[in-house]
Amino acid sequence: MTWLVPLIVLVPLIGAALALTAARAARLQIFIAQATLVLALGVSIGLLVAVTTSGEALVVQGGGWLAPFGISLVVDQLSAMLVVVTSIVLLAVMAFSIGQGAADGDDETPVSIFYPTYLVLSAGVYNAFIAGDLFNMYVGFEILLVSSFVLITLGGTTERIKAGVTYIVVSLVSSFIFLGSIALIYGAVGTVNFAEIAVRMAELPQDVQLMLHMPLLIAFAIKAALFPLSFWLPDSYPSAPAPVTAVFAGLLTKVGVYAILRTETLLFWDNDISVLLMVIALLTMIVGILGAVAQAGIRRMLSFTLVSHIGYMIFGVALGTELGYAATVFYIVHHIIVQTALFLVTGLIERIAGSSSLTHLGGMLKRAPFVAVLFFIPMLNLGGIPPFSGFIGKLGLFTAGAAQGSVLSYVLIGAGAVTSLLTLYALIRVWNLGFWRTQEQVVDFSSPMTERISDTPESAVVTETKSSSRLMTIATTTMVAVSVAITIFAGPIYEWSETAAFDLFPAEYISSVSNGEVLKP
Repeated sequence: MTWLVPLIVLVPLIGAALALTAARAARLQIFIAQATLVLALGVSIGLLVAVTTSGEALVVQGGGWLAPFGISLVVDQLSAMLVVVTSIVLLAVMAFSIGQGAADGDDETPVSIFYPTYLVLSAGVYNAFIAGDLFNMYVGFEILLVSSFVLITLGGTTERIKAGVTYIVVSLVSSFIFLGSIALIYGAVGTVNFAEIAVRMAELPQDVQLMLHMPLLIAFAIKAALFPLSFWLPDSYPSAPAPVTAVFAGLLTKVGVYAILRTETLLFWDNDISVLLMVIALLTMIVGILGAVAQAGIRRMLSFTLVSHIGYMIFGVALGTELGYAATVFYIVHHIIVQTALFLVTGLIERIAGSSSLTHLGGMLKRAPFVAVLFFIPMLNLGGIPPFSGFIGKLGLFTAGAAQGSVLSYVLIGAGAVTSLLTLYALIRVWNLGFWRTQEQVVDFSSPMTERISDTPESAVVTETKSSSRLMTIATTTMVAVSVAITIFAGPIYEWSETAAFDLFPAEYISSVSNGEVLKP
């Protein structure tokens, strides 16, 4: 089944090329884009089944060259899980964008530009998840970043260009640091292959390891939006079209988290910075959620909660235990689905009400009861209400923190509980103001619940209401249903997460990639 490994990257790239050639045939281009992502979903499921049944990672050495000379593509339990979740998100958001384009006449998502770029973005995400060496991971990041530059500025409005410039500059700085880190690591250990680095890095003095460690962590921290390097995200993501914001919020920061998880457990397993990571996780949680409770725009509020919940994932990485890694993997899967669902629901709200600002929003429960249900379910999930997957993920992280037993881990457990409560508070405020109160009760900034929240100029403007196509509702409903399915099947998913956590340890990974030819650390 190793032949499936390169297909997960090749399929969307070939699909993008075909979609580009069909730029003047809108229906054909849409069909190609849909068929490509359906095929990618099939390939990703095949990879997960193959890895799960065999119990071993699937490894392909590019060009027939053995590691460390060839390009290693590695699909282990973690990569396979994330590739499947990515495929589900990409397909659902694609369906939402097709429905939006049909309803708007493609004003927001120009067919000739959007679909090929979206497929290239998909290839970049897949490549980053299965990369077996640092440089190939860098290539994956650059593919998805270049695509995201195009997607975030779709429509060419002043607001989007301004946000796009910030996003591009920050991304280029991150990429420059990443590339420089690769050069430093190659100069120190003579390879960019993960398995080889894991062995050779441990032979270096601790201070040298730390000097190689920190630049790479900074590069990934920018991409994952960790405090204090998260300033760019709340201003960049909300300005993009609804489907673009949804896929960015669901996937792009998680690629950064995945890179941190992979490198911390594999490349720098012998260089402990757990205290620093715990402090970063703590600040990311608290600062992010404090920003969320001060927002009146739903998109900006969700962007700040996105930042704060990245802190949970870094908490699990910082614990450095199998329990912590398992909880982190589960939480990543949960958060990708739930965050995407909430942003898609927000897209529906904006079309029905003409705005997602709480200072202008009201009466949504009466106007769109089904949309209210679609918002209510992931709202409870993200807030960590039992028995949803958000509660299960947080409980797993808190249990792992208590098992680790340090003072700082208990501080983080407390901070995590507070962050969860404030997340629920921010989301319930959206429910009360946007759904529960009537439209007649909406008076700008006069409510006690709105007088202390900040609004951006662009979100304060009530735009023209637009119709929503059935496909948009189906895509959003599907994502909400998947979020519920994660709760229903939390047991098996958590077991997969535990297996993925075990495979993260360097001895297992090195054995799979090197076929026993590289000594285990």
